[in-house]
Amino acid sequence: MSSWQTPQNPRPDERTWTAPQPSTGGHAPGNVFGAPAAGTAVSRTPKRSRAAMFLASTALAAVVGAGAGVGGYALLGPAGSQASGTVSAVPVAQPSTLDGSITAAAAKISPSVVTITVRSGRSGSIGSGVVLDSAGHILTNDHVVSETSGSTNPTSTGSSAGSITVTFEDGSTANATVVGTSANNDLAVIKVSGVKADLLKPATFATSSSVVVGQSVVAVGAPLGLSETVTSGIVSATARPVRSGTTGNAVYQAVQTDAAINPGNSGGPLVNLNGQVIGINASGATLSNGSEQSGNIGLGFAIPADVAVRVANDLIEHGTAADATLGVNLQADDSSTDTTSEGVTLAGVTDGGPAQSAGLRTGDVVTAVDGVNTTTADGLIAAIRFHAPGATVTVRYERDGKAGTAQVTLGSR
Repeated sequence: MSSWQTPQNPRPDERTWTAPQPSTGGHAPGNVFGAPAAGTAVSRTPKRSRAAMFLASTALAAVVGAGAGVGGYALLGPAGSQASGTVSAVPVAQPSTLDGSITAAAAKISPSVVTITVRSGRSGSIGSGVVLDSAGHILTNDHVVSETSGSTNPTSTGSSAGSITVTFEDGSTANATVVGTSANNDLAVIKVSGVKADLLKPATFATSSSVVVGQSVVAVGAPLGLSETVTSGIVSATARPVRSGTTGNAVYQAVQTDAAINPGNSGGPLVNLNGQVIGINASGATLSNGSEQSGNIGLGFAIPADVAVRVANDLIEHGTAADATLGVNLQADDSSTDTTSEGVTLAGVTDGGPAQSAGLRTGDVVTAVDGVNTTTADGLIAAIRFHAPGATVTVRYERDGKAGTAQVTLGSR
């Protein structure tokens, strides 16, 4: 989310994003779920300290989210009830319940899409969101709401922590408060109150297993501050390990699309032709040249619906969301850009942890989790975080040149 500071003559940030070069450094040892990884595009945010100097990146592009790029467009200008029920994903109707057109899909989802304006003092930005229920819960990205003075709990009254305003399809507005955030998943739930019931039209989510490469998709949001903008394209890839978020610590198996995703789209929906949400737009890639920043280049990434639904429910119920853990450490010399064909080597396993309990050992090379190949460290992180704590997954590995499998019941953190 691109923030702004405008003491005079307000204008958007002029930030240039360059394609990171392959790193010659490596990962510091640590739990696999906090370690950055190879072959993964990363969000880089100027004027913020990087929690780790080895944040992974692609040589092609810098994925922008958080305080830079996709999250929000710079603003020009001055500065209840319980959940009605859990959010759930549904199987995709076959054939399409609509007429199979982009027009119909856009018309279906648009009433459920809002524009989110975040203000803090003389700065602010714009992102997007998706209505979850009639109680006023709205799903967006963590990096959309965390820009207010660095706070993850801005208020709706314009205090020092900042303020959040939600604009609905008909142009009406309402103040919002943060219900909960998950930085590791780059997701947040905010809540509005005192809003007319007909403005709160919950979106429908499709199960992630229904998403296939090549299917047509539609994105709706507020790119460059232009609310209710519709773009279309296809699913370019699934289970793509991607980093985004304010600190770059959010790692997930993204739905990749060539639908235009630009600053301000973050938090908005990527939907199928039934108008069902298959992902929450979180980041996009750009190529830059000198001091000029290019726009969308057909590389956008969305957090998969299954993760979004699970985290949203946790945030609504508890205010926080736990991440699944494997209980392993990675090698310190894992490259931040190289992809291996072998898999991810375990530098250590936690005593009594999920991996050890399932028979995994130090030195094992993990090649897949539930059928998803893990050729990078972030690929392993994303494959684990896709699942809920307590889920049992099949881990494929190699040991001393021999292939094996283990059924691992994931821990929680």
